[in-house]
This record gives sequence, structure tokens and C-alpha cells, in this order.
Amino acid sequence: MQQEKMNRSLTLIPVVLFGFSFMALATVFSTYGVAAEISHGMVSGSYLLALIVMLFTAYSYGQMAKAVPSAGSAYAYTQKSISPYVGFMVGWAVLMDYLFIPMVNYLLFGIFFSAAFPAVPSYVWILGMLLLVTIVNVKGIKLATVANAFISLFSLLFILIFIGLSAKDILGGAGTGTIFNLEPFYNPEESFSYVVAGAALLCFSFLGFDSATAFAEETINPKKTIPRAVIIITLVGGAIFMTVSYFAHNVWPDYTTFTNADAASHEIITSVGGKTLASMFLAVYFVTVFGSAMSSQASASRVLFAMGRDGQLPKFFGKLHHKYQTPINNILLISVVSLLSLFLSLTLVASFINFGAFIAFISVNIAVIAYYFIRKKERSFKGTILYLILPSIGAILDLWLLLNLDIHSKVLGSIWFALGLIYLFFLTKGFKQRPPELHLGAAESS
Repeated sequence: MQQEKMNRSLTLIPVVLFGFSFMALATVFSTYGVAAEISHGMVSGSYLLALIVMLFTAYSYGQMAKAVPSAGSAYAYTQKSISPYVGFMVGWAVLMDYLFIPMVNYLLFGIFFSAAFPAVPSYVWILGMLLLVTIVNVKGIKLATVANAFISLFSLLFILIFIGLSAKDILGGAGTGTIFNLEPFYNPEESFSYVVAGAALLCFSFLGFDSATAFAEETINPKKTIPRAVIIITLVGGAIFMTVSYFAHNVWPDYTTFTNADAASHEIITSVGGKTLASMFLAVYFVTVFGSAMSSQASASRVLFAMGRDGQLPKFFGKLHHKYQTPINNILLISVVSLLSLFLSLTLVASFINFGAFIAFISVNIAVIAYYFIRKKERSFKGTILYLILPSIGAILDLWLLLNLDIHSKVLGSIWFALGLIYLFFLTKGFKQRPPELHLGAAESS
């Protein structure tokens, strides 16, 4: 039977744009106030530490993308390098991340815009955004690429305007009155533990760098393109987050004077650019939510596609649209699941995401060790550093962050994980049979 295959059309820039859209570059504004309180004003320092942590895992994703250029991402990597049982459970955990990220975006969109336009109920905003995202993803990668380019450029334009106006105000005597100031990175009067606490929160701003690997089967020369894209997304995203938070601090150095920490960025933006910039931010928020929901839905649909095509989920999930060559069944299913955003709370939905993400991150770091250091015997001095020490550091740092998640994340995540284990038990007839495996043929590196 002929295996379903996707069309290869993506180059480096479109893949990077998908990652930026998933990551949502403007998310730095929505988290700034809370991060400032947790880090005692050292938000840039927390972003720098978070960037360092995430680079280890981004490196591991890049290494596995060379070995297993498949749409399954973390699921495919662990399946081929560790075992199909582990691969299934990692895929299950990744679904928890990808399935609920669109829901968070819809919830935030409904909350934010119903507050801005009280006459329109939140469910209208949620349903409208959900329908728009679904149509774009069904139409396929080319349309989504155009949308991502617009979203990323619009977000970057707003960020540049904000930085420019902030610099003008600071040089005019506002805030700290100086452009060069180390306090956003580290204040010697404060404990470094506050920087660490901020980093634990802000690592979640980087979620999305890994989404690029889900498009490996639609990428031209994925073994070269995907590793580059993952590192570029992580580095550029981190640089933008640090820069925006640096100027935000220098414009408004006393984080204790925010009227509302959740809306701190709105206060800062209004003080820098007045109502005009605040209105522009509303537009940026619209495209940011759209981009993140679109990219996360696209990534989730491709993980489901890989698992369905391999037989680890029913074949229903492994089908492509005859015209658009997109996993339409999965896209529509995710849209239906996302309707739960009409009823669930933001706190409950957000609790699912973090657990799944760090399970996947830890597993991919271990996959590098299993594939290169153990199976391929890359044990020279260079190989030991690249394929044992670096991924080990990444796994340990990710485990540390997983253990520091709140109790809701750990409880709800464990329940989801247990459900996956039960399904795997029946799929393998009590673990007596091996689960269906990913077959890449010539695509897999030897």
C-alpha cells in the first residue's frame, strides 16, 4: 500500500516564520509585568538565562532532525532512537502541548477583545478566530506561509517602533534616563535567585522553536534546513525578548508601581506612544494570536498524521486532503477540540501545556545520546561533547524546570500521561506486541 506523503515546498525562511508565529514574538509584552514582579525587575537577565537553557534543547532537536527528517518531531525521534513504546508516549505528551496551545490562544483572544469591545460576547471572537485559522490550515502550507510572513513582519515593525519611541523617551530623561544600564540583566542589590525564578517562567516564551521540526516532510533538504531553523528561531526570539524587556525596564524601572501586573505592557506602551501605539498593539495582538493558533494547529495536525500513518493511532489520522495535501481530518478534529475554549478556564488549559512540552524536551535530549553516542558509537572527544555532555545538560535543565512546575500542571499532565499508557496497553495487547513503527526508508540517515 502506498504511504501518504506530503509535498516538499518549504525553504529556510518559511520554516523560520512558522516558528516565529508559533512562538508569538509579541508575547514578550503579555508576560512582561508578571515576569518583572517575579524577577524583581531583572527580566532581561531571566530571558538570557532561559535562552541558554533552551539552546541546549534546540541543539538536540537540530541533531535529531538530521537523523530522522520526519513530520512526527519528538515522537519520531524517540521512536527511532530509543523504542517505539517510548516514541508513542512522547507523541502522546506532545499532543497535550500542541492540542491545547490553540485553545489558549482562542481563550486569550476572547478575553482581550471582549474587554476592548464589551458589546461583542467573547464566544463570537473565539468562533471567528477558530474558523479563520482552520480555513488557512486546510488550504495548505503556501497560504499559511504568506500569513506567517505578514504576522512576523507586522510584529517586528511594532517592536521596532516601540524600541525607537522608548529610546527617544529615555534620552529625553524618562525612566532611568540612560540607554546603557545593566540592571535589567542583574541588580547586585537583588538575589540571583529572582533571575532564576523569572527564567523558569519565561522558558515558556520559547515554546515554538521545536514546532519547526514538524514540517520536515514538507521542507526541501530538511537535514540541513531544519537544524538551522531551530537555532535561528531560538536565538532571534531570545534576542528580541531581551531587547524589548531591556527598553521596557529603562522606560519604567519601578515594577512595583504598575496598576495591574497583567496589563503592565499596556501601561508602558501607552506612556511611550499614547493611544495610537496602544491601538496598534491591539492589532498586533490580533495577528499574534492568529499566527500562534495557526502554527500550533498545523504542527499538531502533522504529529497526529505521523502517528496515524504509522498505525499508532487509527488510520483516520493518517489521511491527506486529495487537493491541498494537508491532514484535513486532524485539522478539523483539533478545531472541534478547540471549541472547549468556550467552556474551560485559561488556568486549566494552560496547566496541560507545560508538562507535555518538557516531557518532549527531556526525551529529545535523551534521544541524541541513544542515537549518536550509543547506537552510532560517536565516542571520540568531540563526539562525547556533542552527543553526550551537551544533551545531558539539556535533559537535566529541562527536568529541573519540569519539577518546578505548579501542582496543577503535574497532576493534570500525569493523568493525561496515564491515559496514553492505557491506550498503549490495549494497542500492544498488554505490551506483548511492538507498536507500529515509523518507516522512513531512504529518508532516514544511515
